[in-house]
Amino acid sequence: MKITLKVWRQKNNESKGGFKTYPVDHVSEDMSFLEMIDVLNESLVKKGEEPIAFDHDCREGICGMCSLYINGRPHGPLQTTTCQLHMRSFKDGQTITVEPWRAQPFPVIKDLVVDRSAFDRIQQAGGYISVNTGGVPDANEIPIPKRIADEAFDAATCIGCGACVAACKNASAMLFVSAKVSQFALLPQGQVERKTRVEKMVAQMDEEGFGACTNTKACEAECPKDIKITNIARLNREYFSAKLSSNNV
Repeated sequence: MKITLKVWRQKNNESKGGFKTYPVDHVSEDMSFLEMIDVLNESLVKKGEEPIAFDHDCREGICGMCSLYINGRPHGPLQTTTCQLHMRSFKDGQTITVEPWRAQPFPVIKDLVVDRSAFDRIQQAGGYISVNTGGVPDANEIPIPKRIADEAFDAATCIGCGACVAACKNASAMLFVSAKVSQFALLPQGQVERKTRVEKMVAQMDEEGFGACTNTKACEAECPKDIKITNIARLNREYFSAKLSSNNV
């Protein structure tokens, strides 16, 4: 295959960025998208040019690092992570436009790399259990209905990639925050800090500058882990319930 890449290049957050076009020859349809960029970068280095900076880590679809906006969609044409997107999803001779996440809370560091530490700060605000619950109990010591356990597990599969934010016209982080709240709110271990958790995480989300949810479901449509917006409904219930009984009104 032969493709043409239009890649966003930006030296740093203070610099003005722009698209640069690169022809890429001999692309195998079995290459992942990131492997294709690796090949391009090798050729750029040989020419003495600066390689394209992009984020990646596990390349197994579980770390959420490969945050690329491809042809107008987070992670490209398939509902998966960029590292699991293969070149067979594109056509020979196609032009592919690659950009970083476009959201104010995710400032560009360089080229296609953005700073997603806003998600880390939301997690640090309350996305954990700090109560001493003693030793680890046996798996079936605390009876949990299978439906509840499945919902908690599904919420916990969120990898914090930020595709929900990139897909949302308001750059809302509600799907991410709702998943992190739900995974604890549904289980006995998360009950003690249930109210303070949701208050602190929502407050931090607002402080970071993420927008509000307008229920267009773009986040759910693009989420590589298929997190459902029913979690957002739960987040709203948790938040309103906490506020009704809170001293921090």
